Amino acid sequence: MSDHAVLHVKGRILVGPDEVRDELWVVGGRISYDRPAGARDVVGVEGWALPGLVDAHCHVGLGAHGPVDADVAEKQALTDREAGTLLIRDAGSPSDTRWVDDREDLPKIIRAGRHIARTRRYMKNYAHEIEPDELVAYVAQEARRGDGWVKLVGDWIDRDLGDLSACWPREEVEAAIAEAHRLGARVTAHCFAESSLRDLVEAGIDCIEHATGLTEDLIPLFAERGVAIVPTLVNIATFPRLAAGGDKKYPRWSAHMRRLHERRYDTVRGAYDAGIPVYVGTDAGGSLAHGLVAGEVAELVTAGIPPLEALSATAWAARTWLGRPGLEEGAPADLVVYGADPRADVGVLAAPRRVVLNGRIVE
Repeated sequence: MSDHAVLHVKGRILVGPDEVRDELWVVGGRISYDRPAGARDVVGVEGWALPGLVDAHCHVGLGAHGPVDADVAEKQALTDREAGTLLIRDAGSPSDTRWVDDREDLPKIIRAGRHIARTRRYMKNYAHEIEPDELVAYVAQEARRGDGWVKLVGDWIDRDLGDLSACWPREEVEAAIAEAHRLGARVTAHCFAESSLRDLVEAGIDCIEHATGLTEDLIPLFAERGVAIVPTLVNIATFPRLAAGGDKKYPRWSAHMRRLHERRYDTVRGAYDAGIPVYVGTDAGGSLAHGLVAGEVAELVTAGIPPLEALSATAWAARTWLGRPGLEEGAPADLVVYGADPRADVGVLAAPRRVVLNGRIVE
């Protein structure tokens, strides 16, 4: 498809959960619902079209041992693109991936800067490892470096305790979140356990990653404050393996991880039923493969979220939450076309027929 070609997508254009059109046109890389006059060199695509999928917890530029070279980061981004993920919220990366913004063929990235963790309380080479009195300054730094988000590590294993525990005192968290908000950034936090959640939410946090420690007594607080969760269930599936590796040295932690895993679906369904916003994220990068967005949507359905709502969590609702357009008139033409209706079967997401990025067919 040449840069000057007009793309004509017809079939079922899923503009929103309740809005379906019969066709759209792509002219100059942007969406139009009006047939362009005198259109020549027209390329046609048929099927069910969705806005480019969102992975709201992904790590481009991160590998199992920390930052990776640009060629590896490129392969990560291309793998996500092949899966239909065209918008990524990069929830913490030690690599500078700004070069991706100059590539018309790679997914768009919304960055949260680098993880901010307590000293020796996270995976080596992933995060800024600091003490509480430095938290405000580092949050300000990453707020300026990111694209409207900052990522904290809210809890991690305390080796002296032998279990997960909160990383930050309440006073420092409140000050840090207030500073991020003053700078126009939202704050999210990695949280597996229960112990850090109340302080973070009452301190004004905007989102919690994983949220496996969300309990019945905390759910109303999340719902009242409108705090979103990104469950990353394809990552939570690894908890039993992680727990097995810690049985001898940290049996208390291992047992805790197993409990969190066992109740994961009930946790997510309870959050959804209470009106807590739930979004799709895979936690790709580090030790988890990229391109798992379809699997995460399927996991949300397994947890009990209605298929259309699970679809929205990676499409319409996710884009609205992140402040990016979908299939609106004049929006950048980032869309995925499928051979069957993903509203009827979210498994369809695993097999895109065509991927269109910035108005060009790339897959």
